[in-house]
Amino acid sequence: MRQYFEKMDDLGKPLKPAQIERMKENVAQIEEVYAEVAAEFEKAKNAGVPAEDVHKKGEMTVWDRIEYIVDPGTFCPLHTLFNPAGNKEGVTGVIDGLARISGKWCVLIGFDNKVTVGAWIPGQPENNLRATDMAKILNIPIVWLVNCSGARLPEQHKFYANRRGSGTCFFRHAELETLGIPVLAGIYGTNPAGGGYQGISPTILLAHKNCNIAVGGAGIVSGMSPKGFFDEEIAEALIEATRKFRATPPGRVAIHHDVTGFFRAVYEEETGVLDGLKQYMAEMPAYNPRFFRVAQPAEPKYDPKEISSIITFNQKMVYDFDNILARLVDNSEHMEFRPGFGPEVYTGLVKIDGFLIGAIGNRHGVLPNYPEYTNEYIGVGGKLYRQGLIKMSEFVSLCDRDRIPIVWFQDTSGIDVGDIAEKAELLGLGQALIYSIEQTKLPMMLTVLRKGSAAAHYVMGGPTANNHTAFTLGTATTEIYVMHGETAATASFARRLVKEKDAGKSLQPVLDKMNQLAKEYYNNSRPVYCAQQGLVDEIVRYEDIRKYLVAFANAVYQNPKSICPQHHLILPRIIRSEIVKGLPRPAKEA
Repeated sequence: MRQYFEKMDDLGKPLKPAQIERMKENVAQIEEVYAEVAAEFEKAKNAGVPAEDVHKKGEMTVWDRIEYIVDPGTFCPLHTLFNPAGNKEGVTGVIDGLARISGKWCVLIGFDNKVTVGAWIPGQPENNLRATDMAKILNIPIVWLVNCSGARLPEQHKFYANRRGSGTCFFRHAELETLGIPVLAGIYGTNPAGGGYQGISPTILLAHKNCNIAVGGAGIVSGMSPKGFFDEEIAEALIEATRKFRATPPGRVAIHHDVTGFFRAVYEEETGVLDGLKQYMAEMPAYNPRFFRVAQPAEPKYDPKEISSIITFNQKMVYDFDNILARLVDNSEHMEFRPGFGPEVYTGLVKIDGFLIGAIGNRHGVLPNYPEYTNEYIGVGGKLYRQGLIKMSEFVSLCDRDRIPIVWFQDTSGIDVGDIAEKAELLGLGQALIYSIEQTKLPMMLTVLRKGSAAAHYVMGGPTANNHTAFTLGTATTEIYVMHGETAATASFARRLVKEKDAGKSLQPVLDKMNQLAKEYYNNSRPVYCAQQGLVDEIVRYEDIRKYLVAFANAVYQNPKSICPQHHLILPRIIRSEIVKGLPRPAKEA
């Protein structure tokens, strides 16, 4: 298959100095947003007690542990700003992301021991389930850095139970293990009650000498008041019991290594636990990358940092999507699928770190003589029409047949609407695309470059909760809403305007409400808000999208559940069906 992949078609073009100059103000607007995001990241990283306080106790912070265990430069954090419950700390108390350890990719999750000593807090169960969803979709191990002091008891009602509550990790770990996905855990500190959940449900447990895991900690073991209330007599009994259990906490190493054998090994130093995890990761099943690579890895010919001079901050202006993709894929090459059909959508094969990946994205601009089913209006990029929906369904199904993972790039304003669109079956074709996606077992990732809007947001690889999209990235230009704020204001108040006009009343009060709603839509769709609410899993700089693409591609191809041999691939042959080098063309009939 070298003829297909070693040299694919050139994609994109260099930027002209005039464009770079013209886009300076655009770049400045983008950098202003990224500065806001960076400030929020710094606050999240420094949440809780100062790192110095942890170091004074002779302990490593979760960030120290991550830096020590992860292969340099490979950690791709996710959910850094995730805080759906609005915790005062601004975080959910865990750090997670894709990471390479001892050359193997995994999902890494660490309890932040600076934030209430790693206790359960609101939003944390959902965070953990999103992270473990990734492991399930990508078929890669989980590595836990457990340091969980239990639960923040005054808020237990916000996270303890529920279908996606804290206890779900028991069932998730059992599910992953039945699928052959190992769960490793390094155990630090005191982990009572909820802290013991992540301390007993993994596959392999490695312990620091000072750690413990237990069904209940000292406070729980001390028991309830037999009187049904508390007085000084009960208080004295609680004090005595608490002192006893603090001196010899339940579930310490002497119990779970020497007696139960739950701990596979115990280490004197904190780094020893991490070294042990590294060794187990080195022994994880994984294919050598050459097994699946279709070409040698190559950097893009064009600098990804130039994307800020291509994508427009103004959501109403257009840009060249192909030029953005060219700055993210190997050697800026591609094989486009059905380029003359469904012009509002790009579909094609690209290489990421030498691996074959399917790419789908929205194109922009005016589309003359399109869509084909009407002459009453003209098509515009970003919106989906009949041909584009059909093309994406075909491409997804063919990628599934060839076992080629998919990356989506969204900047969509929705699907064509109105009776003409309904007659063209767009409602059914949108659902048909979702059906095609659901029929696959393909891992996917999504980047919302700008707009994620209306049903088009669902059908193009989102939302993150579907069964195949491992994670969703946002950027400085990301906005996610059911419709643009101005459109929402029009939909909400157009009839009121008519009523007020017919009654001879002033329109200004209604206009004020319309402007207020449009502003609320804008504020509730900004990048930081999207990350905090979980509409995206991380906000990244444009040039860092490439890093996540590389992590995704390597993770997907590390130990896939099924394989299509390269010489059995059909999609590249379909794309190249008109030009097959080295094969004679059949003679025309007389």
